[in-house]
Amino acid sequence: MNEPDHRKSLEVRDFNARSPAAAGAPRHYGEALVEAALRDERIVCLTADLTLPTETDLFRDRIPERFHQVGIAEANMVGIAGGLARSGEVPFVHSFCVFATRRCYDQVAMQVAYPRTNVKIVGVIPGLTTMLGVSHQAIDDIALMRALPNMTVIEPSGSEQVRAAVAAIAEHDGPVYLRLKRADGTEKAAGAAATDFRIGRMRVLREGRDGLIVACGMMVDIAMAAAERLAREQTAVTVVDMATIKPLDPALADLARQVPLVVTAENHSVIGGLGSAVAELLMERDVHVKFRRVGVRDTFAEGGTTAYLFEKYGLSEEALADAFRKAARGAAP
Repeated sequence: MNEPDHRKSLEVRDFNARSPAAAGAPRHYGEALVEAALRDERIVCLTADLTLPTETDLFRDRIPERFHQVGIAEANMVGIAGGLARSGEVPFVHSFCVFATRRCYDQVAMQVAYPRTNVKIVGVIPGLTTMLGVSHQAIDDIALMRALPNMTVIEPSGSEQVRAAVAAIAEHDGPVYLRLKRADGTEKAAGAAATDFRIGRMRVLREGRDGLIVACGMMVDIAMAAAERLAREQTAVTVVDMATIKPLDPALADLARQVPLVVTAENHSVIGGLGSAVAELLMERDVHVKFRRVGVRDTFAEGGTTAYLFEKYGLSEEALADAFRKAARGAAP
């Protein structure tokens, strides 16, 4: 019998108190999952006692016969998903990022990645986006998941891209880890899925000759704001949205050859995540360029608002712009 997970219960109560669902705000992931399931009857939905935070209440209410509430038991949920996939279904499993990866990593490796079962693992609350501190902060999940053979890793940057990513992974044959910022009421109104989203392809959002910022997820908007700030200083920066962290778009190497400096930005540890993936690609493609990583610097954080934590741990707009300036001058990180 499962004992209550009080850390998770606190997070759920915090979410419910600020629920965008209660305010009628758009819930792009949940809506997109239902749309995908209506197109493909093989899609089933599993959640580990986190229906509202993962927006899967929409699936439960619309297609209850394909909805599975497994309780606070992520390892069991992943095992069930592996079995369902072997039976021809396409399971989408849901939990907080830290619980969907670190808590059940062996099951993900043995039941999903190794046999290459068609399971989609969806995590919410990435990085430093929780008040509850280390136990809930997934600052290593990208590193863990990209280390697994056969695993595709995606972190969309906005509502339209979330919708497009859901549609794309539903059609993709193989394991996927989808890392999502949870809905908090600040999302834009529902719109069409981004037509330029492709698994394994980057998006160039702006161009400049003085450097390149490669970002994913929440850091894309911050990268764009930092680029605007640098533009006011007569520094023209290219910004890339690297929504697919694995496989990384090899065309990035050609783009990096055109600038003197590359800076990566991620809501994750600088070890093993986007920055590491980009560094590996550039080194293996013989790209000789100044390089810096912006992210959580090999440390645990603490509870706090996202704005406070991003400022304290160097993920803010000004911190990113300043990292770019220092790197351009040749200063040590």
